[in-house]
Amino acid sequence: MTDNLSRVDGARVLADLHALRAIGTYKSGVHKPTFSEPHLRSLAWLVERLPEAGLAGEIDGIGNIIGTSTKHGPKLLAGSHLESQNHAGWLDGPLGVVYALEAARVINPDPDMKGAVEVAAWCDEEGHFGHFLGSRSYVGGVTEADIDAARDRNEGKSMRDALRDAGLAGRARTRCEQSRHIGYLEAHIEQGETLESSDLKIGIVTSIVGIWQYRISFTGEQNHAGTTRMAVRRDAGLALARFCVAIDDRFPAACGPRTVWTTGRITLDPGAPSIIPGAAEMLFQIRDDDPAVIARLEDLLRSIAAEVSAQGRCSVAVERIRTGTPALMDASFQQAIEQAGTALAGGKSLRMPSGAGHDAQILSTVMPAGMLFVPSIGGISHHWTENTADTDIVTGAEVFVEACRRLLAR
Repeated sequence: MTDNLSRVDGARVLADLHALRAIGTYKSGVHKPTFSEPHLRSLAWLVERLPEAGLAGEIDGIGNIIGTSTKHGPKLLAGSHLESQNHAGWLDGPLGVVYALEAARVINPDPDMKGAVEVAAWCDEEGHFGHFLGSRSYVGGVTEADIDAARDRNEGKSMRDALRDAGLAGRARTRCEQSRHIGYLEAHIEQGETLESSDLKIGIVTSIVGIWQYRISFTGEQNHAGTTRMAVRRDAGLALARFCVAIDDRFPAACGPRTVWTTGRITLDPGAPSIIPGAAEMLFQIRDDDPAVIARLEDLLRSIAAEVSAQGRCSVAVERIRTGTPALMDASFQQAIEQAGTALAGGKSLRMPSGAGHDAQILSTVMPAGMLFVPSIGGISHHWTENTADTDIVTGAEVFVEACRRLLAR
């Protein structure tokens, strides 16, 4: 097995990542919204690379690519995504696709290795049209009505129009074949500073958080900002601000050790300096890998809303608009990554939960799944300054390929 390890081509891995970085470049990162021209060019790039790994595949009817092998033996599915957040980093997504491609190029032609690595690029992991639409489609979780309803979050373009403009209208959507794969393995930058700050090289993901999202609406009374006395105002914006403070005051006593919460967007209606807001809205998110913690915090959120409403000035409504069940990563996949890290990263690995969502949590509903992290410089992600040292990228690729070997050899 040691002789085969040298076949991982670190220079090729870096060249592939930089080739994808050159498509849709924005400063030192990329801008590749789902179904944008740079995203579609990136997908075409991958389709052209698949034969190098003994794979065949094309872009399906929702924008996924599944490169499949005819080699006999067990099949391991591996991959990530190729679109990006707006004006974001160059490694979030492509790292996992390139690692999967490298594993397939190393393992699939090897006559001494049984089975093959198959490569996936999932569409819209970043949620421009929805959450994990590509991987959810693959596992049977997206209906035609869901596609009809999907709209781009930035421009409002329908997903049907986007698929048509991309030349994908009428193509079939690839569905998971039961028992085809022994599981799914994904690599990703950590998007945090735990590995870097501890001088570690590999994160072994134990679980992926559940993400629950809420629309919280405040209804007061719109009125003149100059003539309405403070004592009688029903200011929906002020009620929202106090609500945010109440969350930060009261959530810490009820949360878990790794719970996070975020108010991601606030809007005031009508939003003019001379008008008291009659309505306000906030989008709020809770993340944790323990469903009991999330349920407890949702109850608290609704209690705070009821208390504000009971005061009589403004009413508050809490609407849950997204749920994401936490996912546990398979123990045997964790073991394979840890053993590969011992062999190739000096044992500088750590078992850790993922605070971000990933396609692996969707795949884990139909097959065993695992995830490997590499360090992020400064913990930065979802920003064009996102980066990882070349040496860490190459070490991660070596560990990833070795983990694939171990999983296929079981």
